[in-house]
Amino acid sequence: MLFRRKRYIKVEPKEKPEIKKDLWLKCENCGKLIYKKKWEENLKVCPYCQHYYRMTAFDRIKMLADADSFKEKWDSLMSVDPLGFTAVKAYPEKLKEAIHKTGLKEAIVTGECKIGGIPCVIAIIDAGFIMGSMGSVVGEKFTRAVEYAVEKKMPVICVSGGGGGARMYEGIISLMQMAKTSAAIGKMKKAGLLYLSVLTDPTMGGIAASFASLGDITIAEPRALVGFAGPRVIEQTIRQKLPPGFQRTEFLYKHGMVDIIAERQELKETIQKILRIILL
Repeated sequence: MLFRRKRYIKVEPKEKPEIKKDLWLKCENCGKLIYKKKWEENLKVCPYCQHYYRMTAFDRIKMLADADSFKEKWDSLMSVDPLGFTAVKAYPEKLKEAIHKTGLKEAIVTGECKIGGIPCVIAIIDAGFIMGSMGSVVGEKFTRAVEYAVEKKMPVICVSGGGGGARMYEGIISLMQMAKTSAAIGKMKKAGLLYLSVLTDPTMGGIAASFASLGDITIAEPRALVGFAGPRVIEQTIRQKLPPGFQRTEFLYKHGMVDIIAERQELKETIQKILRIILL
């Protein structure tokens, strides 16, 4: 019996299907591919390993504020170059790059909104703008937000995520903002108003050493790095091995520095509950 080999005719498609790489994201922690739309719906948390990605200031506002309730204030303020700072790159050039990259004029977004129907003043640090470092404009906008809250008798919710600390390009002027913002919160507390501080990754340096650590209630996202100097700097300075999880929010919670650790998906509900219990 004779068997004939089947002949296959190769058909070339008229157009090759285009695979859009921007639809997928490779998790920097577990290495798995994540559908970007699913990742965004999950508030930029990996659905496989629960790795937290950093969020922009307006991502945070969309997540926390009631729909269409946010009104930005003091958005025209921009940094200048008081020291004529020059190094590898001049400060004005650094600012232009940050503005182009983020679409923001500074590392903080301030304004008023409603959270669960309750009017609040909100201030959010964006780590995308020169690592969320605190210069004179960040300090000024935060102080104005707190003073506005005192005038209007509103609570303040601050979301910190600045790993750059005090902005080196402004020298002592930047360091002065630590005292300035802390004094503003002192006035707010004397007025008997609520200040909620939310710590996200990373909250470091002058921000951690000033307004981020002064909340009446301090909430933190899981596994966020919070501290003054980083773990590597401390280990090299004291020449000792630090305990596991040092400067992560779980470690701070265990030692009484954080009141609540809230998953990102539960953060708005947690803030709402606190506002209702204390203010209503």
